[in-house]
Amino acid sequence: MIFISDAIDAINKIREDAVVVSTMTANLYWEQVSVRNELDLPIFGAMGKASSVALGVAIARPDKKVLVLDGDGSLLMNLGTLVTAAGKQPSNLVHFVFDDGVYHTTGDQPVPGSNIYNFTEIARGAGIKGSYMFDDIENFVVDLPGLIEKKGPIFVCLKVVHPCKSPASRIGTSSEAIKRVMCHLKTEIMRT
Repeated sequence: MIFISDAIDAINKIREDAVVVSTMTANLYWEQVSVRNELDLPIFGAMGKASSVALGVAIARPDKKVLVLDGDGSLLMNLGTLVTAAGKQPSNLVHFVFDDGVYHTTGDQPVPGSNIYNFTEIARGAGIKGSYMFDDIENFVVDLPGLIEKKGPIFVCLKVVHPCKSPASRIGTSSEAIKRVMCHLKTEIMRT
């Protein structure tokens, strides 16, 4: 198993100027390390929708790498997004799912079927050919740069556990984040 904080750190190191759409537990960790707030799009109050939002951003801005940091419970609420991503084939989308088997932000209640489902196979069955699973941080760190460079959509399931103390979330809203990211992306286009 991988400490979620280690996986988040690894993703942050290779992020460059990618838009990062995060939700739930992944966002708790991401907001502790990100230094590109203008490209962070946390999804608050819409569990299950980060993958859909990221897909929309990837389609709208094919020139930008888009990373989605999703949770296992969140993805289970919106499995249809995998089929949609496979159908649209956004070459710039990388979908990370942090599979810890619990709803961590609400008290570690077990995710139904966590010992049964296989997200990598579900994604592959939905039509996402680039579907990978990691449960070892060393392998993930070595393979991550190559995964990010592959033509998407790419799906990566990370088998994670939490350190003893999880970070506290900053309070914010999705609408604030959307305005911030849109403003940055518009400014970026006007400069070119």
